[in-house]
Amino acid sequence: MPTLKRLSWYHIGVGLVLAACLAYMWAFLQRTQIIVQGEPMHALFDDAMISMQYAKNFAHGDGLVWNVGGERIEGYSNPLWVLVMAVVHLFPLQLTETSFYVKLISLACLFINLFMVKGLAEHFSKNRIVPLTAIFLTGFYYSLNNWAIQGMEVGFQAVLLSSALLLGLRGLQRDRFQPWMYVLFGLLVVLRMDSVAPALAATAAFAWIDPANRRKHLLGGALSVFGVLLALTAWRYVYYGELLPNTYYLKLGSGSTVLRISIGLRRLVDFIWLGNWALFALPLLLPLFLDRSKTLWPLYAAGLAQGAYSVYVGGDAWEHIGGANRFISAVMPLFFVLYAHTLGQLAGLALTGLKKKPVWAATLANVLLAAWAGISLLSFNASLVPNGFYRWTLIARPIFTESAQRYAGMGMVLGQITEPQAVIAVVTAGNLPYFSERTSIDLLGKMDPVIARLPAHGNASLFSPGSYRPGHNKWDYAYSIGELQPDVVAQIWDGTSEEAAPYLVNYEKYYIDEIPYYLRKDSPYVRWDALPPQQFPDQN
Repeated sequence: MPTLKRLSWYHIGVGLVLAACLAYMWAFLQRTQIIVQGEPMHALFDDAMISMQYAKNFAHGDGLVWNVGGERIEGYSNPLWVLVMAVVHLFPLQLTETSFYVKLISLACLFINLFMVKGLAEHFSKNRIVPLTAIFLTGFYYSLNNWAIQGMEVGFQAVLLSSALLLGLRGLQRDRFQPWMYVLFGLLVVLRMDSVAPALAATAAFAWIDPANRRKHLLGGALSVFGVLLALTAWRYVYYGELLPNTYYLKLGSGSTVLRISIGLRRLVDFIWLGNWALFALPLLLPLFLDRSKTLWPLYAAGLAQGAYSVYVGGDAWEHIGGANRFISAVMPLFFVLYAHTLGQLAGLALTGLKKKPVWAATLANVLLAAWAGISLLSFNASLVPNGFYRWTLIARPIFTESAQRYAGMGMVLGQITEPQAVIAVVTAGNLPYFSERTSIDLLGKMDPVIARLPAHGNASLFSPGSYRPGHNKWDYAYSIGELQPDVVAQIWDGTSEEAAPYLVNYEKYYIDEIPYYLRKDSPYVRWDALPPQQFPDQN
């Protein structure tokens, strides 16, 4: 009877924590709503809107292309997520509504992932506070929520990885090989090709700790990773005529590999340091002293492999916002499981040291553990900038919301001041093409193989990594503007105005809502008579 009573209270606690997490996620989604031209709507983080552009065109029967009728170029790195987005576009929705439903799908992934986190934590610990702690830390972790709800595939990636590992561990517990784990690993690779890193690492860990099924693990890993990679590569070559996505050439195809890895390592160290390195080091106590169970290793392997991948690619282009980048966020739930398990083991160790265990001792230990979890959550979210506390508490709108509002508004303006035949040049290649529905030129080359294969600009170093922006350090205005002659140059990359100036001589700089646009003077596709009165930045 006491056991049933204790379990019932545990289930109530789980329900309350899950409800709180869901409420926070829903509030997070609502805070990403934007107002454009006086109307409420939704848009995603701009990189996610690039995938939306491909998804929209695919759903409308125009193929997996960025520009309708344009060259086939693979400017995305998340094919399965593009297909999910395409399903949304099959419904009769306005362009201002589609992003909301993508956010809702991401929210569902995040919520389902909490159940996977609960299962993983319960697998390792009998202390019921441990799963509650892991759920709490995951559900209220800002970076994971922000990347996912703002439209990236991070939430889907997290739930696939957590589910695969949970299936594998339960199979191991029952002395059974679990093939469905490798089905999920295969989906992970389709979702993001770089998921090869955690999938292979976890496969190796399972092959090591489960010698009775070692051959099955190795075969399953080979099929789910290399088999899927081979199929994706064959399809890519047939459809796009390339063996690798254009994003590979853009981000990894030039520049110093040593410098890129050095900057990636520096950024990982900065992330750990700002989030409190001692807390990040705490789970290392498990394999060293507290719990030497081999079954922990798949989680460690997947997390470390994803961290190594982040280092290899030089981190992300958005490290300046603080918190975990897109790559690290996907494995933070695994870290929180290990972290919560460590706290549970330490609490158990403290109780073991008592010769006489008062009735209240276990309760006090769990209360202290829960309090420490709350302090830890504040620390793990402390590195967010700017206004980190206000962002995390949703007093301030989530990061990227302001930029989504600006770029979605620009896209709508471009649709209003140009004819459908107009060509626009953009830097942020998601929201502007999506909402303007105009053929576009990507000045930074994600959708332009000519730019993608150029040498990278910039002088970043290990000691000054801030200017290193993977995917945002290649441009050639002589080609993109001077040769291609877009009707409108909607943006110029920050700090490159002088480079662009010689190619903008035949363009008129025109301010709309205090935002400058460059309109080609002889363009027949600019609606000159529809231009609103200019409003300059210095006007009140």
